Amino acid sequence: MNTLTYKTISANKATANKKWVLVDAENQTLGRLASEIASLLRGKYKTNFTPHADCGDNVVVINAGKIRFTGKKMNEKVYVRHTGYPGGQRFATPAQMLQRKPCFIIEHAVKGMLPKGILGRQLFRNLYVYEGAEHQQQAQNPEPINVKDLK
Repeated sequence: MNTLTYKTISANKATANKKWVLVDAENQTLGRLASEIASLLRGKYKTNFTPHADCGDNVVVINAGKIRFTGKKMNEKVYVRHTGYPGGQRFATPAQMLQRKPCFIIEHAVKGMLPKGILGRQLFRNLYVYEGAEHQQQAQNPEPINVKDLK
């Protein structure tokens, strides 16, 4: 028997089969959508998934301004940041963030679901979030998918 046929093949940057994917965030629940996007970015659904390599897809998210929150989170959830100065702690609700920076909400949720460190920062660069239905990645021809069908 030839034992070379039984070797496990790990994907790396050169052998990864990366696609461009288009996700519509209109009327999607934030956490459920963010976990599916993180899975797409990571490449966990692929048969050649390798934990230490970037083998996920490039994800374009449109209609980020029309994301949905369940319960009372739209007015009671709080995003906290600090300016770096004494007394510089700032608070914002999702309703305020949707007016100011609607893309931040999805980016923040997805970034928290990616691995921490160099790999997570590299994977986060494959995410493109846009407030409206227009995006700048038409040349890449992203394939539109329905995240509710992914399992």
